[in-house]
Amino acid sequence: MTRHAPSQGHAEDAERTVPPPDAGQPAIAIAGLRKSYGATAVLRGVELSVPAGGITAVLGASGSGKTTLLRLIAGFDQADAGSISIAGRRVDDGHRTVSPHHRGVGYVPQDAALFPHLTVRGNIAFGMRQHRRGRLPELISLVGMNGHERRYPHQLSGGQQQRVALARALASDPEVVLMDEPFGSLDAALRGTVRGDVTRILADSGTTAILVTHDQDEALSLAGHIAYLDAGQITAHGTPRELYDHPPTPRIAAAIGTANILDGEIAGDRVHCALGILPASQADGSQPGADPRPCRILLRPENLELSTTPSAEGSPATVSQLHYHGHDTLVDLTSDAADLSLTARITAGALPQPGQHVWITATGTPHTWSGNGSVKLYLQSRPPRNRVEGRRFRMSRYSDAGVNFQRCS
Repeated sequence: MTRHAPSQGHAEDAERTVPPPDAGQPAIAIAGLRKSYGATAVLRGVELSVPAGGITAVLGASGSGKTTLLRLIAGFDQADAGSISIAGRRVDDGHRTVSPHHRGVGYVPQDAALFPHLTVRGNIAFGMRQHRRGRLPELISLVGMNGHERRYPHQLSGGQQQRVALARALASDPEVVLMDEPFGSLDAALRGTVRGDVTRILADSGTTAILVTHDQDEALSLAGHIAYLDAGQITAHGTPRELYDHPPTPRIAAAIGTANILDGEIAGDRVHCALGILPASQADGSQPGADPRPCRILLRPENLELSTTPSAEGSPATVSQLHYHGHDTLVDLTSDAADLSLTARITAGALPQPGQHVWITATGTPHTWSGNGSVKLYLQSRPPRNRVEGRRFRMSRYSDAGVNFQRCS
């Protein structure tokens, strides 16, 4: 779908149409954005640059400010301070604001919010000027609703309703489409299909999109970039692969995928921890011949291999619980030697059973962070000591949402 320039003689259309961004110019640029409701600060100086084309996911826990950020971009609320620019045009600077229908933004709410008295065709056409309605067949075809034009919302499935809502958002030929957890009301089986449909539709239309979600899998599978919003601030921004493999902090490692995090020491090109000696990534700041220094170590579940055969290289553990997902299985483990709680991923082969003894081997080159900073929610434990290459690692257990934190000292 190609974007259409405003027709001559329609000055209002020309006013509300945001010009396409120049090459290299972000579709949305946000600087120092702040928003409070009464005494409650929701956004605390958000900085974000959204590249043109593709999907950027804003990921964060409930209450982190995701929906507030989306409402400010859409123009439903006004910022207290900072600025928002769309395609190089400032639409909010904390003092003056451009109204929503003049921003060149389309909006897709979580529940589709279709008009129940209008057909598919009527919902998509709502708000379109008469001279643009020749594009209706193109939009209906784009979202795969050919043959359903005369149906009403109650005659559509949840996925079909969501596609109609997306077509309605695209009908004004927006520069950016904002999606506020659009798949949250769909059942698990339908969610995957609709995600694929939305990704294809946005790619075919060439439209930039911002997806607000608290679902890690959704952000990783759909978005070309992820911005992590925590307590009203963007604390990380990068591609899914960058944030999954090299998260800037342990907290973000936990927010983007399942994580096993241990404390240990890094010395030259080796990392020492309760699971043994692992290679150190030079990208993480280690240098050959350097003195040992404290570090924190990230091991994803796929970095842990399990064997039922005793191994000198492996660390003995006991299976505590299985989480079967069909395509893979997450295995919760307790290390016999160091009282570590870990999670491993198995994608094929026979599955161990709860209570069974296995041996853990860490693989790959782990990501590390300097230091061994504290993590909230301390759980007291007094585990045995584990000797690795002359170093003794005293283990204390930590926990935080979705992550196993282990301290070695």
